[in-house]
Amino acid sequence: MQPKVQMQGDVAVVEVKGKLMGGPETSAVHTTVKDLVQDGVKKVVIDIGKVSWMNSTGLGAMMGSMTSLRNAEGDLKLARVTEKVRSLFMITKLITIFETYDSVEKAVDAFKK
Repeated sequence: MQPKVQMQGDVAVVEVKGKLMGGPETSAVHTTVKDLVQDGVKKVVIDIGKVSWMNSTGLGAMMGSMTSLRNAEGDLKLARVTEKVRSLFMITKLITIFETYDSVEKAVDAFKK
């Protein structure tokens, strides 16, 4: 499923659903972020509240998205990270790299500070 993108001011909110376990839906996340960067967007929130599970390929898509944004002098924040996915971020120590927020609104607001 293609991620949905909504602009909130100069922040793109990318809503992702389902499982990020490889396949077209996983690569679509990074492709969507790369397209946003190409369009000049430098602030992205990925809403993963509806992601039921993620494996190393999904983590790779998140890392690739962050790298694309940071190379363009932008940044990425994650919103609505479920406990299941949060535990994966903690096990892999990626929780120290990604800023996570309980809601999309808090993640978007964090860009304003």
